[in-house]
Amino acid sequence: MSNYPKKGTSTFSSLDPGLRRGGRLGFEQRVTLLAVLAGLPAVALCMFLLWYGDYAARTQWTVDLILVLVRLSVVFNLKQRVVRPLQTLSNILGALHEGDYSIRARRASSDDALGEVLLEANELGETLREQRLGALEATALLRTVMSEIEAAVFAFDEKQRLRLVNRAGEKLLAQPSARLLGRTVTELGLAACLDRESEHGQTIQMVFPGGVGRWGVRRSTFREGGLPHQLLVLTDLSQTLREEERIAWQRLLRVLGHELNNSLAPIKSVAGSLGALLAHNEQPPDWRDDMQRGLEVISARADSLARFIESYSKLARLPQPRFELVNLSELVGRVVALETRMPINVVSGPDLVVHGDSAQLEQLLINLVRNAVDASLETGGQVEIGWAQTNGQLEVFVKDEGLGLANTANLFVPFFTTKAEGTGIGLVLSRQIAEAHGGTLTLRNRATERGCQALLRLPDQQPTSKRRAVNLR
Repeated sequence: MSNYPKKGTSTFSSLDPGLRRGGRLGFEQRVTLLAVLAGLPAVALCMFLLWYGDYAARTQWTVDLILVLVRLSVVFNLKQRVVRPLQTLSNILGALHEGDYSIRARRASSDDALGEVLLEANELGETLREQRLGALEATALLRTVMSEIEAAVFAFDEKQRLRLVNRAGEKLLAQPSARLLGRTVTELGLAACLDRESEHGQTIQMVFPGGVGRWGVRRSTFREGGLPHQLLVLTDLSQTLREEERIAWQRLLRVLGHELNNSLAPIKSVAGSLGALLAHNEQPPDWRDDMQRGLEVISARADSLARFIESYSKLARLPQPRFELVNLSELVGRVVALETRMPINVVSGPDLVVHGDSAQLEQLLINLVRNAVDASLETGGQVEIGWAQTNGQLEVFVKDEGLGLANTANLFVPFFTTKAEGTGIGLVLSRQIAEAHGGTLTLRNRATERGCQALLRLPDQQPTSKRRAVNLR
C-alpha cells in the first residue's frame, strides 16, 4: 500500500500513529526535539560548572531547576511560535477549500518571511472571494437571461437525459422543469431536433404541446465534468416570418398600387372622354382623330402594364445559377463593349477566375453599368469599372460621377424606380443574382467625390491550382 496521504489531508496527520511511535516523529515532535537539543550543551555545561564548582548544594539545585525551567519555557515558546502560524495557515487553507473566504491571518506583514506567507494567504482568500462573487453574479445573470429569452434552451447529458431547461422550454413542452428534468430526449419529443445533422442551423416544421409552427434549430456540444453534453436551442420563427411577410406584402402592394394607378387613371380618363364624345348627337369634324389618339393612349398604357407584369414574372422566375469558371477580365470586357452611349474607363485588376454563372453575372454588371451611365449622362461625368482581390473575396466596383443617391431605403424594393422609363427590378434582380452566387451587392454614395459606387463581392472559391494557372498566363 502507498504511504502517500490522501488529497485534502495533512502529511503528518495521515501517518499511522504506530509508525510515528516507531521512529518517524511528527513535525511538532521534531521541532521540540531540535529545540531541546539546541540548548542541551549550554545547560549541561552550566550544570557541570555548578556541580564541580565551590557552591552549596542548595544553590546548585536551585540554579539547575531555574535553568531547566527557563529552557523548557524557551522550548515550548519556540514550538508555539513555529507551529501556531502553520496551524493558522492550515485553517485558512482549509476554510478556502470549504468555500469560506472570510478568515484572515492577523499580523500579516511584509517585514519577515512568515508575514509574507500569511499576507499571500490573505490575498489569495481575497482573490478567491472576488472570483466567487463574480461567478455568482455571472451565474445569476445567466439564469436571468436564460429565463427571459424567448428561445427554448435544453441541455442533455451523455445519455441524452435533460439536465437544464429554461422558462421558454417549459412553456414549449407545457410542463414545469421538475417534471422534465431527467427525462430522455425521446420522451420529450425532441429526438427529431437533436438527431438532425446540421452545421449552421436549420428550419423545421414541428408541433409541440405549447406551440405549433416553424422552428429554427441550433445544436452545439460542451463538456461538463469531463463528459460530453448537447445543447439544443429552438427559436420560433413563425411570428418573425409572418411579420417579415406582412412588411414585404405591404411594400409590394404599395408599389403595385402605384404602378396600376399610373396606368389605370389615364385609361379611365381617356375612356370617359371617348364615351362622352360618342354620346353626342352631332360629332365634331375631328372626332375620328380624337378617337385615334385616345385609343393610342389606352394601348400605350396597356402595353406598359404588360411590360410591368412581364418584369414581375422575370423577377419571380430567376433560375438557379449554372456554375462554371468565368474569366473576370473577359466578362468585364464584354459588358463594357455593350455600352455605346459613352466610353467606360476600365481599371484592370489581377487576372482572376470567378466560379459562377456567366450569363447571370453579365446581366448583373450590365444593370450596374447602365445605371452608372444614366447617372453620369445627367452631369457629364465618367464611369469607371474595375476589380480586385481582397481578404479572400473578389470585388467588382462600378463608380459614376452622377448626382448620387438621395434615398437609399428603397433601392432594393421591387418595382421602385426614379426613372421615367424604369421598371424597378434591375437592382433587385442584380442583388438576387449576387446572393445566389454567395455574394453581396451594395450601393452607396462615394465618400470624397461626387457620384455613387456599386460594389459586388463574390467568394473566391476557385481551386488553388487553377488560380495559379490563371495568374501565370
